[in-house]
Amino acid sequence: MNSLVNPARILVVDDEEDVLLAARLLLKRHFASVETTRNPADLPEKTRQGSFDVLLLDMNFARGADSGVEGLSWLARVLVIDPQAVVVLVTAHGDMELAVKAMKQGAADFVVKPWENERLIATLVAAANLSRARSEAGELRTRTRGLAAATHSDSALIGGSPAMRKVFDLIRKAAPTSANVLILGENGTGKELVAREIHRQSVRASEVFLRVDLGSVSAALFESELFGHRRGAFTDAKDDRIGRFRAATGGTLFLDEIGNVPLHLQTKLLTALERREVVPVGSDRAEAIDVRLISATNLPPQQLADERVFRTDLLYRINTVEITLPPLRQRREDIPLLLEHFIALYAQKYNLPRKRLTADALERLTAFDWPGNVRALRHAVERAVILSEGTALEAEDFSLPREPRPAQGDAANDGLNLGSVERNTIQQALSQHEGNVSRAAQSLGLTRASLYRRMQKYGL
Repeated sequence: MNSLVNPARILVVDDEEDVLLAARLLLKRHFASVETTRNPADLPEKTRQGSFDVLLLDMNFARGADSGVEGLSWLARVLVIDPQAVVVLVTAHGDMELAVKAMKQGAADFVVKPWENERLIATLVAAANLSRARSEAGELRTRTRGLAAATHSDSALIGGSPAMRKVFDLIRKAAPTSANVLILGENGTGKELVAREIHRQSVRASEVFLRVDLGSVSAALFESELFGHRRGAFTDAKDDRIGRFRAATGGTLFLDEIGNVPLHLQTKLLTALERREVVPVGSDRAEAIDVRLISATNLPPQQLADERVFRTDLLYRINTVEITLPPLRQRREDIPLLLEHFIALYAQKYNLPRKRLTADALERLTAFDWPGNVRALRHAVERAVILSEGTALEAEDFSLPREPRPAQGDAANDGLNLGSVERNTIQQALSQHEGNVSRAAQSLGLTRASLYRRMQKYGL
């Protein structure tokens, strides 16, 4: 297919054969599929089949009719079958009152016959982009509902400690509102789970929940990723693309690792939030956005308050409600509950017998500091459930060190033992990066797989 041909499927419905022929000859040079019919009665079946992306529909079919009633009637029938259908109405009369009425009833746009070719093409391209955006949003909602259900059952927020009860209380109060929420906490504490729970309890629960990991978005693609772009805006922009803000319209946008955004891009993010609109790269038209914003970062509060790191005005904008998740070492009383949950979860997932924890294992798991927090605990349980061979889960099944982890300054006490030096270096890297394995591996010059092997070797 020619790269300049829009992949959209266009259906043209008009009672004049000459109009259909002219439309077919013009549109087939610009769109992948163009189908025409004189009979609007074909519309219900074609709509149910999803055989078109954009419907170009005449407003008058009976001889001498000029009221537009027929067009509005068929528009209504199409939208009953498919509320997301994109319909462009056509009339020979430039009746603005009728145009406004059609738009209010769900038409995407309105053109006057005889049309200007360039105007018609531009209108249909915009309509095709809208159709694609609605389709992508629908797919996102479907995936989100499935993921939300899986997440709620597999990784539900668990805890009865005072610290977690405070978190649950903040979620309960913030969720029904439209307030922006900032979630603080070390890596692995469950910030995304809190965001999903806020969305689940909100009035937007039936809409999309869209997560963006800002730590993995390069500065060069930041605007394109969040705000979208127009075809030809840069070298690889071969098609229009809606950004994450527009894709999440009506739902919740979760900006994870927001503390990683460079200062000059924080300004662009602040402008979008203040104006509640985005301007796609390569466009000069602003597009309205309607999202519930939830952000998260592992930066400590004192670093987040440093204007050399994060803009104060942006911080005010995103943290109407602030929720701080405690590290696992500060809520050890929740560890038995988490262990019970994850053991049951992975025994069921892998169709293995559910084994009990020995008292020694429970004591040592509860005493361990868990630098990777709940995420690390979960991975340790999964590995133990899969690899354990006894009738019960022993401490050794979790690859925990028998002795307390030495402090960073104790490395010298191990002399020149290379294994001890390597173990202590890995511990320091994990501690420095708050349990983030990817960043620790990068700082050590290792791959994630290599670091995981060494962590398993040393019981970290």
